[in-house]
Amino acid sequence: MSKPLDYGAALAEIDTIHATKPRKTHPMWRALMNGELNRGQVTTFLRQFGVIPLYNHNYHGPLYVSCPDPVWRKRMAEVVYEEGTGGLYAEGVPHYQLYLTVGKAFGISAEEMYATKYCGGALAFRGWFSNICRKNFVEGYAALSLGAEAQVPGVSGKVSEAMVKHYGLTPQQAAFYTVHEVADSDHSGGSREFLEAFCRTEPDLRRAIDAVRGAVEISWLFYEDIYQMVREQA
Repeated sequence: MSKPLDYGAALAEIDTIHATKPRKTHPMWRALMNGELNRGQVTTFLRQFGVIPLYNHNYHGPLYVSCPDPVWRKRMAEVVYEEGTGGLYAEGVPHYQLYLTVGKAFGISAEEMYATKYCGGALAFRGWFSNICRKNFVEGYAALSLGAEAQVPGVSGKVSEAMVKHYGLTPQQAAFYTVHEVADSDHSGGSREFLEAFCRTEPDLRRAIDAVRGAVEISWLFYEDIYQMVREQA
């Protein structure tokens, strides 16, 4: 008989991966949460980070299509619905529109936001996540939900507070970050449930763990590149 899979050990390994490069410790995010950037620097950050919320359909969308389980497909449909319409957490405002509202508060028009020339880290992030989310459901979901989104709660809420306290935004203008403090906590929940449902062999379990590692690494590269741009403006 084959040895039962140790999901507890897998989750512990995933926690260790996150501990090596947590978003909350990166100097880019620390500076943002502490209000240490000037408005020009925040503008640069916002334009580069837009590669995530403005192109989210390339990430969550393919996972809904490829999900092989009808119950989990419903869950993915709810995520896509929320991102595209804001119908669950954002009072009917799509998440991309919430993000454009933050940009507008810093003087960035929607046209300017979409016309951003992305740095290498941003292009790498978009390309890597677009690819893995189309590759297969196991690796795509693990990368996006167990990897990237798992590091949002605990940071996004503090960014929202900083936007109001240090940069003069209203809570409504900073709602993108408030919403994601809650929404990504929901999106990234159920890690063990996911592993038990879709990783029933050692190779599948290893692919999921490796996808989380890749997500953490590419995200850190993304932050590093933006931070370099921001420091050049100091």
